[in-house]
Amino acid sequence: MAPATTTANGMTTILLRTGARLADAVGGRATLERVDWRSAAATAMAFALLFAQPFMGLASDWWTVPEAGHGLLLAPVAVWVAWRAGIRPGATPQPVLGLVILFLAVVVRCAAGLAAELFTMRASMIMALVGLTVYRFGVRQVLHWWLPFTLASLSIPLPEIVTQALALPLQFRASRMGAALLEMRNVPVLLTGNVIRLPGHELFVTEACSGLRSLTALLSVGVLASALLLQTLVGRTALVLLAIPIAVVVNGVRVFITGFLVYYVSPALGQGFMHETEGWLLFLISLAALSVVAWSIIGLERKVQAWRSREHLAHA
Repeated sequence: MAPATTTANGMTTILLRTGARLADAVGGRATLERVDWRSAAATAMAFALLFAQPFMGLASDWWTVPEAGHGLLLAPVAVWVAWRAGIRPGATPQPVLGLVILFLAVVVRCAAGLAAELFTMRASMIMALVGLTVYRFGVRQVLHWWLPFTLASLSIPLPEIVTQALALPLQFRASRMGAALLEMRNVPVLLTGNVIRLPGHELFVTEACSGLRSLTALLSVGVLASALLLQTLVGRTALVLLAIPIAVVVNGVRVFITGFLVYYVSPALGQGFMHETEGWLLFLISLAALSVVAWSIIGLERKVQAWRSREHLAHA
């Protein structure tokens, strides 16, 4: 434990000294230009050393854990959106507040590292980035970059205790929906918890089939689409919220299709490559449904805007 604590304290000292050097340099533009690149390089190196372990573990989860795979999309998109948004005009540094946030991020990182709590450790990276942004450009820049920070936060997988608490109700809901649809197609069904019993076959709606993976990915796409395509807070909120029932319904349909194919065609279609392919195809359908909802909301926003313009001209 001692070496880890010493390293963390060393990283904290480097980050705080770097901030102090930048603060001393603010008094003169020429001095700032000389010190800025050195301080930026030192800050980047300290950040990389302090957060290398949680970042590498996060990147590994993106690549190997299906429930975290959406991070491979969200993280690069977050960087692109931040670059696209740029620095807001009149950005004013807030060094003191930035250093306070940065110090708290380092404390959280060290505490989470000692407790081996991955979610908090990874979240401290976002907190540190917020601190650096506030230090250099102010709080309003954080608000200007709300979408990149939101996407970066969504790319961090939820703690296992949370995913387990969410997955079980989703498993039961998908099981009930799938069984109801099978009964509508005159398929004999006996539902016991998350087990669907068919004549000669049993379907287990496992945690992987709960729909949590597609729900997380669809919510992330909803947040991105709402920010890029929609103009009003009501429209954005509606799109994100409607992503939830879309994901739940599509997953229930997936359970129904699996049971239907197993009963009428072949039990082999309920597992392996065909089962995975079916999941991907239905996820594409859920994306298409979310796109239809988004374009519908865009149309409503345009109609409301046109109506307001006519009302404004009528009263002018």
